[in-house]
Amino acid sequence: MGGTCLQFLGFISSFVGWIGVLLATVTNDWVLTCDYSINTCRRLDEVGSRGLWADCVISIGLYHCKPLADILTLPAHIQAARALMITGSFLGLPAVFLLLSAMPCIRMGHDPGTEKHKRFRMGGILIVILALSTIIATIWFPVSTHRETTIVTFGYSLYAGWIGAAFCLFGGSIIVCCAGESHGFMENRFYYSSQGSGSPTHAKSANV
Repeated sequence: MGGTCLQFLGFISSFVGWIGVLLATVTNDWVLTCDYSINTCRRLDEVGSRGLWADCVISIGLYHCKPLADILTLPAHIQAARALMITGSFLGLPAVFLLLSAMPCIRMGHDPGTEKHKRFRMGGILIVILALSTIIATIWFPVSTHRETTIVTFGYSLYAGWIGAAFCLFGGSIIVCCAGESHGFMENRFYYSSQGSGSPTHAKSANV
């Protein structure tokens, strides 16, 4: 029972974290920047918003974005953050499928418990890799951006990435370290034995 609860906890945490990583990847509000002094930006009520895909200017009644479409001229930290976040987002899809297919309530034909255990562990490993990729990207990006301009505050996209990475790391660690051994995934099967011609056939449960 305890192992099953850990499996569900690891899966739910990993799935919620993956959604957070996807949100951070597709949105653009990573950091709010100021091209002048902070006091000047506050007086003008104008800040910049920078993310993986565009540079934006935010002021009263204005929200204008310039897409970062020229890959060859992009700074290295933006290209690296893009690659890491996209990799993490795509890794989440097979990871969630592996975890879901290994759930105790899911049966896929004649599926041995050892195979479900292997899929569950593999899904957990992918989730941990996803979390580490997101952590690297969401720390590297603001640190490198701060060297180029003044960061006023962090945006909701960056917070979504941090929270998603934390959930994925928590869920993946539970799956990899605390999900139990393969015998916890075994299904009860039945074998039949007959004792003599006149005795009835008995069904006995056995862990195979």
